[in-house]
Amino acid sequence: MDRRSFLKTSALGGTAAAASTLAAPVYAQGKRTLTMVQSWPRGFAVLDDAATYLQNMVAEMSDGALTIDKKAPGELVGALEVFDAVSSGQADMYHSADYYFIGQHPGYAYFTAVPFGGTAQEVTNWYYHGGGEQLHDKLGEIFNMKGLLAGNSGSQSGGWFRKEINSAADFNGLKFRMPGLGGKVLGKLGASVQNIPGGELYQALSSGALDGLEWVGPMADERAGFQEVAKVYYTAGFHEPGSALSANVNLDVWNELSAQHQAILRYASMATTHYQLAETLANNGAALARLQAQGVKTLQFSDDVWDAFGKASAEVMDENMGDDLFAEIRTSFEASLANSASWINKSDGYYVQQRVRVLGQ
Repeated sequence: MDRRSFLKTSALGGTAAAASTLAAPVYAQGKRTLTMVQSWPRGFAVLDDAATYLQNMVAEMSDGALTIDKKAPGELVGALEVFDAVSSGQADMYHSADYYFIGQHPGYAYFTAVPFGGTAQEVTNWYYHGGGEQLHDKLGEIFNMKGLLAGNSGSQSGGWFRKEINSAADFNGLKFRMPGLGGKVLGKLGASVQNIPGGELYQALSSGALDGLEWVGPMADERAGFQEVAKVYYTAGFHEPGSALSANVNLDVWNELSAQHQAILRYASMATTHYQLAETLANNGAALARLQAQGVKTLQFSDDVWDAFGKASAEVMDENMGDDLFAEIRTSFEASLANSASWINKSDGYYVQQRVRVLGQ
C-alpha cells in the first residue's frame, strides 16, 4: 500500500495537506523546532511525564539547537488523530502508544504491547538487539514515518471494575475500555470494547458510559482519580506486560535532519524509555498502598479467567497471520522473547522467587 499517495488523494489527506503549514519545521538562527502532537493531556502522570522528559532531553543534548513544541490533544489535532497528522506532514512527530493505530496496520500492536507478550525488558531486548527497530522502520515506511520507542510503563494492571470478575462469562456485555489487540481479545469474550482517549476516561467511568477500564498502573491511575468511581482493581493483566510508547517522526522531516539531530532524537528516546520505566516502578508500590487505604479492593483474576484470556488471545493473533508483515514481526518478536526468557526465567525470575521466600520481599 502506498500510504503517501493515499493521503494525497483522500479527504483526510486533502485536509492534512491544507493544514500542513501549521506545523512546518521552524528555523531561527540555525535552530529547528519540531511540532510534536501527543495523545496525553498536559500533566498526565507517567505518559506526559515521558513526553516532557523527551522534550527536555532533546533541548539539552542539542544545546537548544533542536527543540520540540509539544501539542496536547485539541491544540492541533485530537488524541487519536496524531498518527495521520504525522503521516501526512501536518505535524513533525507524535508521542503516543502505537497500538492505538492497529486499524492502520495490526503490526503496530507490537510496538506498544500484545497479549501475553514481553515484559518491558524483553520488549527492549527485541527492539534494540532482535530486529524490532528495523521492523518498526519497515512498517513506518508504508506510512511515511521513522519509528522511535520513547517510554515504557512496565506491566499494566488488569483494570478497574464496578464488580468482581468471577468467571470469563462476566465480561459478556461489559462496556470496557481496552485498546490494541487486548481489546480484540475481550471482544471475543463478549465485552463491548471501546478505545477512549485517556483524558476522557474518568468522565466515561463516572457517568456509566463504561463499566470498567484499564489505564496504566497505580501511579498513573491514582492521579487520574479512578478510585473515586470504582473500587475493584485487578493488579495483573494479560494485555500489556510491558507497554512501550513511541515518538515517531515524519519520514521526510527525519531525512532532512542532520545526522547529529537524528542521533539526538534516537538517544533521547532511548533515555526516555529507561527514565519512564524507572519512574513508574519506583512509585507504583506506594501508590497502590494509598489506593488500598482509600477502600480499593485489589484482586487477581482466577486461573480459569486467565485460561480464557489465553485461548482468545491465540485466536486474535492467528487471525492477523494472513498479513505478511504482521507475520514477519510476530515471528521476530516471539523468537526474541523465547531467547530472552530462556535466561531471564533461570536467573532474575528464579532469584526473585528466592528473595521473596528468604526475605519476604
